[in-house]
Amino acid sequence: SIKKEDPGDEKMVEIHQAIRTGAFAFIKREYTSVGIVLLIGAPILWFTLGLPAMVTFLVGAFFSLLAGFVGMNEATLANVRTANAARKGAAEAIQIAFSAGAIMGLTVVGLNLVGITFLFLLFPDPELLTGYGLGSSLVALFARFGGGIYTKAADVGADLVGKLEEGIPEDDPRNPAVIADNVGDNVGDVCGMGSDLFESEAEVMVAAMAIGTTLVGQFGARAIVGPVLLFAIGVVASVIGIYFVKVSRSSNAYTAINNGNYLTCALTVLGGFLFTRYYLQDMSLFWAVMVGPVAGVLVGLASEYYTSDERKPVQMLAASAETGAATTIIDGMAIGMKSTVLPIIITAAAVLIAYRFGGFFGLALSAVSMLSISGITIAVDAYGPVADNAGGIAEMAGLPEEVREVTDALDSVGNSMAAVTKGFDISAAALTALSLFAAYASAARLESIDLLSPYVIIGLFIGGVLPFFFSAQALDAVGRAAGYMIEEVRRQMREIPGLREGKAKPDYARCVDISTRVALKEMVIPSIIALLSPIVVGFVLGTEALAGLLGGCLLTGMLMALFLANSGGAWDNAKKYIEAGNHGGKNSPAHAAAVIGDTVGDPFKDTAGPSLNILFKLVQIVALIIAPLLV
Repeated sequence: SIKKEDPGDEKMVEIHQAIRTGAFAFIKREYTSVGIVLLIGAPILWFTLGLPAMVTFLVGAFFSLLAGFVGMNEATLANVRTANAARKGAAEAIQIAFSAGAIMGLTVVGLNLVGITFLFLLFPDPELLTGYGLGSSLVALFARFGGGIYTKAADVGADLVGKLEEGIPEDDPRNPAVIADNVGDNVGDVCGMGSDLFESEAEVMVAAMAIGTTLVGQFGARAIVGPVLLFAIGVVASVIGIYFVKVSRSSNAYTAINNGNYLTCALTVLGGFLFTRYYLQDMSLFWAVMVGPVAGVLVGLASEYYTSDERKPVQMLAASAETGAATTIIDGMAIGMKSTVLPIIITAAAVLIAYRFGGFFGLALSAVSMLSISGITIAVDAYGPVADNAGGIAEMAGLPEEVREVTDALDSVGNSMAAVTKGFDISAAALTALSLFAAYASAARLESIDLLSPYVIIGLFIGGVLPFFFSAQALDAVGRAAGYMIEEVRRQMREIPGLREGKAKPDYARCVDISTRVALKEMVIPSIIALLSPIVVGFVLGTEALAGLLGGCLLTGMLMALFLANSGGAWDNAKKYIEAGNHGGKNSPAHAAAVIGDTVGDPFKDTAGPSLNILFKLVQIVALIIAPLLV
């Protein structure tokens, strides 16, 4: 249905093709790099852990790669059609953009169901399926971390030279980095986000099934198969919720999308009731199943409060921009720090309720239930980059101002929803990591963990510092890559005659190539450290020290992820609030300060923050895989 829509005039199609070509050029090189790692890792897993570990590892990686490819394909097909539909109005444009997001969302959850079902039929022991989570983690690391470096290097480079030095609008076709910036929306925010949640879904189902093996005496095989069935219930609810999102000319898009989210959550809770009542036949587990999606929605709303330009924190942040960039950055960091409190309390309450009514199995079912609604969550999140791309195409193609107003409105809805989905992603990742932690403790035969043990304390310190080091590497990588991009944009502005006047065409391909090369190069060292840390600690210091590492990494990782994501979101929306005509509007001193804050926040919310989700899940799945070798 998306392909049937009109892509617009020749100029729009030309820009669309440049974005699509750049996106797939990056994906080709990224997937080649992943393929090399898979070829190295697969034999190692075969020789150390056996054939099932290698097969599940390759299947998990393949399905995650396939989901990213499908999502990228649809997003780059929909962007130009969304821009052209904006000529008719917001309702028509939103429907195309949201449909593209829905394809990504349902592909991710659908392929996960296919993958886990196929592998369980092939290897009926859940402990043999841990490689599935590792394969998806590896792909997520490349897609989220590499894609995040790519998109923010282009974005920061384009903004600093274009807006601040040259005084030209965002997405102006005279800016050499503008195509790379639009490519980045797809590789980082569509492909990377989908891989992130694919990994969470894969790992939480494996963890829940592994914990279920300890309850076969109570529930029979239902304890093992049940988590997959529960996930499927949420997928069906997501399909219904997605079709419920219908935006008309008279309706509010934000409300319509939220209603789809709430309906999905309600249907999942109802399905969870029927699941625990008639399948598991243990109603105490219903409270564990119910609290997952409810906690996910609440954490998302808490994040939205601190990042929406309709709320007091962002409006106060915009006001602080009148006194300069320094106060903007200070206040933005303070908002990010404060924003960690409510999500932590909500997540802690969810853990308490889930464990109270179902032990570690209840905790795992809670995480499965939360992630079962990620079909619509991904749809909402992937809608944003499509809308953002549509605005860029409208600007570069010189479409009328009223068209850009429509795409800006679409982008605003996407930014508001992105805050909700980022909070949901972090909460889901934390519950996934807790489920994997419980599965590791069982596999490592740890009845309890002594916090006074020096080995556990050492593990806590190492695990606690990992997210800081990982975030620093991510921010350094964006800074270096943005530096190359800035120099290239300045060079083209200086050396290409007539470029500033719009009489010459910039070399877009050169900027795309810079982002691609630097992104893949910069992610090597952080990836190696993330993979090797649990292995080294486990084999050198033992199972208790590794448990400490897992706990420390999870705690500081979740706090850092929330802080970085919400600080960045607040800076972004403070800038947009000023651009809407507040505090002097565009071209005011407050706007210049807000642009600097947004530039600092870009790698916070789109590179370092989301990458931490991968980090604290990756160390958990590696620990779970090597646990049998440590006992």
